[in-house]
Amino acid sequence: MNTLSKIAAAMALAAAAGAQATEFRSSDIHPDDYPTVLAVRHMGEVLSKATNGKHTIKVFAKSALGQEKDTIEQTKLGALAMTRVNVAPMNNICPATMVPTMPFLFRDTAHMRKVLDGAIGDEILKSCEEQGFVGLAFYDSGARSIYSVKKPVKTIADTKGMKIRVQQSDLWVSLMEAMGANATPMPFGEVYTALKTGLVDAAENNYPSYESTRHFEVAKYYNKTEHSMAPEILLFSKKTWDTLTPEDQKQIRAAAKESVVYMRKLWDEREAKSLATVKAGGAQIVEVDTASFRAAMKPVYDKYLKDPKLQDMVKRVSETK
Repeated sequence: MNTLSKIAAAMALAAAAGAQATEFRSSDIHPDDYPTVLAVRHMGEVLSKATNGKHTIKVFAKSALGQEKDTIEQTKLGALAMTRVNVAPMNNICPATMVPTMPFLFRDTAHMRKVLDGAIGDEILKSCEEQGFVGLAFYDSGARSIYSVKKPVKTIADTKGMKIRVQQSDLWVSLMEAMGANATPMPFGEVYTALKTGLVDAAENNYPSYESTRHFEVAKYYNKTEHSMAPEILLFSKKTWDTLTPEDQKQIRAAAKESVVYMRKLWDEREAKSLATVKAGGAQIVEVDTASFRAAMKPVYDKYLKDPKLQDMVKRVSETK
C-alpha cells in the first residue's frame, strides 16, 4: 500500500470512528445541582475520558423530558439512552426491584450500601434486562419519611385517614394503606401545589427532595418514619446497549460504578445541608415511634413477596452483616 493509500485508509477509519461517536441522552426529574444529576454528569466525564471523547452523556434535568414514568417508557423504546429514576416506578415492570423498595428492609445506610454493592444488588440490576433495561448502578435516595401540613405524625394512629401523596407504584399505595392512610399517587412535579391547596395532607421523601422542592414551605412537619430506603436506579436502554461494542459496554459500566462513589459523597453532604436549610426555614423534625409502623407491614410483605425467590432475597438481605 503506497503512502497515499495509507492516508486514505487512515482517513476512512477516522471518519468511521467519528460516525460512531455518540452523545447518550439521559433524563432526571431533579434540579441541576441535585446529587443524581451531578453524578450522571460525572459519569459522562469519566466515559468521555475513557473513550477519548467518542462517547459522552448529556443530562436533561428538571423533568425536561417528562416524569419518571414517561422516561422509563422512552428508555425502553430506545428514544432515550438512559434514565435515572427511583426504584419504585420499576416495581410493576421488574419484580425484583420490589425487594429494596420494601418498608423497613434496611437497618441503616451502611447496610443498604453493602447489600446493593454486592451480589444481591447485581441480581436485581440484571433481572431488568428481560424487560428492556440494562441496570447500571444504584444511587442513594436517603431514608424517606412522611411530611405533613396540619399536624405532626408520632405514631401510626396519626396517619389514619390522612391523604398522603405517593409515587405511582402499587406497592407504595399498599404501604400507605397499611398505615391507615389514603394513598394518593401523583407525579412528583405536582406535589407542591397539592400540599398547598389541600389536595393531599402529606407527602413522603428524603431531606434533599423535601428541601429542593420547597415542600417544607407548605408542609412544616417532617416526621422521621424512615419507612423506606428505596434506592435510585440508573437504567440504560437495552435497544441502544445492543448496538454497542463489548468494549463500549464495559466502559459504560465502569463509568457508572465510579459515579456511585461520587454520588454518595455528594449525597451525604447534601443531606446535612438540606436538614440545616429546612430547619432554618421553620420545619419541625418530629421523632416517631417506628415500632408501631413496623408492626403493620406484614400484609405488605405477604402481598408483594409471594415469589419464593423474592422471599429468599429478603432473607439474604436481613442476613447481610
